[in-house]
Amino acid sequence: MAIRKCFYILAFIFVSLNLSGYAHTLKGDPGVLKAKQLKPVGRYLFNSSGQLELISSAVHFGFSFSGSKCELYLGLNDPNAHSYIQYELDGVYQKRIKIEGSVGEPTVITAAGEGKHTIWIYKTTEASTGAILVEKIVASDIKALTAPVLPMIEFIGNSITCGAAADASEVPCGTGDYHDQHNAYMAYGPRVARALNTNFMLSSVSGIGIYRTWNLDGPSMPQVYEKVDFQVNTSKKWDFGTYSPKVVSIALGTNDFSNGDGKNARKPLDTAVFRSSFVKFIQLVKSKYPKARIAMLSSPMIKGDKRVILQDCLIAIAKKVDALYPGEKPVATFFFEPMDPRGCGSHPSVEDHAIMAEQLTPFFKNLLEK
Repeated sequence: MAIRKCFYILAFIFVSLNLSGYAHTLKGDPGVLKAKQLKPVGRYLFNSSGQLELISSAVHFGFSFSGSKCELYLGLNDPNAHSYIQYELDGVYQKRIKIEGSVGEPTVITAAGEGKHTIWIYKTTEASTGAILVEKIVASDIKALTAPVLPMIEFIGNSITCGAAADASEVPCGTGDYHDQHNAYMAYGPRVARALNTNFMLSSVSGIGIYRTWNLDGPSMPQVYEKVDFQVNTSKKWDFGTYSPKVVSIALGTNDFSNGDGKNARKPLDTAVFRSSFVKFIQLVKSKYPKARIAMLSSPMIKGDKRVILQDCLIAIAKKVDALYPGEKPVATFFFEPMDPRGCGSHPSVEDHAIMAEQLTPFFKNLLEK
């Protein structure tokens, strides 16, 4: 009897200490926002465990809370892996945060002071890095935010569109893992969307092309675009009824024009296959979004004769698509000036993405107004 009484006393002390510590982390009466209550923008899914899986680059969600702190319960499917989020607090961009292993101890975000705050969380890395799992968020007076009703631009592309290899401020180029230098928030697409006050989503995969990858024959974007996570072997498809973008931007070609890695056999670029594959892909996109305006972007990383060939191909593709859809708005094209990229692995840096976005903003503004 004495032993049982001692056990109860110890248990009471343990619970009291834990509650005391928890109350010290979050003042007031903390509320819980479950994953299924969140309203994400981008590619995502809710899994059988009730978690929100953030899939695509820069997929994001928002919430408001009161006080000075909030706790995010985040993790990964692979307990040995890592990924990143980044966030805005009260409308101001803050930083990237590294997420490691399975959902466990919370990631705590601290505001400068008490009061009501708003936060938007963005996935920094791309779909191929793996999903970031959201289990719940704990804070005082917490409420999910809905993205404002605005036109949407979907940006389809490769590593450039992902914001891959753009940010070496924390992990130097040539060190760490490939995704350690990702910065989707600072990529040209989200920058353009913020400048024009639109919603956006990124449908992008590093190394991918319209009919081949940078060093292999596939998979290509047409093969993975309908898959929820852009993985060729995934059976689950994305629900294209989720959004109705006003403009769909397609920036593909850099990897089709690549010389490869010097290890895998690679045939010369077949411009006929490139053009026909691109036309078929635009038809696929138009089948998903019949009312969307289609735009094709060239590549700032392609120079010399290849740059001319790519531009000629895009012009020919636009003409072909316009002929197939004579009653619809024509396909728009934008050609970047050649760039000497300052990011890792000959990719545009965060600063280069700012230059690209500045060039693109008037182009997309015109498309949104017509």
